[in-house]
Amino acid sequence: MSRASEHPRLWLPQHWPMWAALGFLRVADKLPWAEKRLIARGLGWFVFNVLCIRRRVVFTNLHLCFPEATTAQVTALARAHYDSLALGLFEVCAAWWAKTPDLPRHRIVGAEHLQTALARGQGVILLTAHFTTLEIGGRFMAEAHRMGGLYRDPNNPVVAHLMRGQRERHMSVAVHFDDLRGLVRALRANHAIWYAPDQGKRSKSSEILPFFGVPAITNTATGKIAEMTGAAVVPFFAKREADHSYTLTIHPPLENFPTADTAADAIRINRLIEENVRLCPEQYFWVHKRFKARGPGYPEVY
Repeated sequence: MSRASEHPRLWLPQHWPMWAALGFLRVADKLPWAEKRLIARGLGWFVFNVLCIRRRVVFTNLHLCFPEATTAQVTALARAHYDSLALGLFEVCAAWWAKTPDLPRHRIVGAEHLQTALARGQGVILLTAHFTTLEIGGRFMAEAHRMGGLYRDPNNPVVAHLMRGQRERHMSVAVHFDDLRGLVRALRANHAIWYAPDQGKRSKSSEILPFFGVPAITNTATGKIAEMTGAAVVPFFAKREADHSYTLTIHPPLENFPTADTAADAIRINRLIEENVRLCPEQYFWVHKRFKARGPGYPEVY
C-alpha cells in the first residue's frame, strides 16, 4: 500500500487516540528541556508504579544480565530505566521535529573514524544498539554526516507512517530491514547505514549465542553483509551525560572483521554492545524480550 493511499485510512476513529497522544508530544516538544526531564520523571514513576507496563520483563532481563546485583540494585536500575524510557519519548519528538538550533547540547567524538571509513568508497555499516537514546543519536549523526538507515515499521500504522516520513526526511536513504538487496545497493553506493542488530529473531541469519553470558537469539548477518559489500563496520553509541548533555561516540572501524567464523563475529558484537550498556545501563532498552523464543532446551523466562 502506498503512503498516498494509506494516509486517509489513518484518520479513521480507531486511530484518533494515537493522533491525540502524538499531538500532546508535539506540543510538549516546545517545552524547555528542564521541564521535559521533570515530566519524564513523573511519567516514569507512574508507568513503573501504577501501570507496571512490562515491569516483569525489565526485572527478568536485569536479573539475567546482572546476576551479581542485589534486589535493591535491580529495583533502582529498573526504576531509572522507566525515567529513561519516558525521556526517550521527548527525544524522539526532538529527533523528528526539532530545528537544528533547538536540539539538546551534544558533542560528537571520533568523527574522523567515519570520515576515514567513507573515504574507502565501499560504504559503512554504522553499528549501534537499541538504547533509549537511539532516535536522538541518529538525528545527531544525520546532522553531522549524511547517513542512511534501516527501519522497521512499528505495529501502530500512525506511528509507522510518521516514522517512515522522518527517516526519509533526515536520512540519505531509508531501507526496510527486510530489504537485503536495498541495503547492499546502499552500501555499494557508499552510504553510511545506521544498523542495530541487537534484537534478534529466528531466521537463517541467527544463532543462539551469549549476550551478557545468557543464551539469546543473535543476528549473525553483520559479518555476512560486510563480507558481501566490503563495507567497514563502524560502531557508534549515544549516551546521556550527568549534566544533561549528550555524547555521541564514533569508534574506529572493527579490525579483522569479518572473519570466517560468523558466530565469533556476532559474539564480538554482543560483547561490544555489553561494554557500552555497562556505561549507562539504565539507558538500554530493557523492555524488549531479549531472551524469548530460544527453542527446545531453553527455559521460557518471561
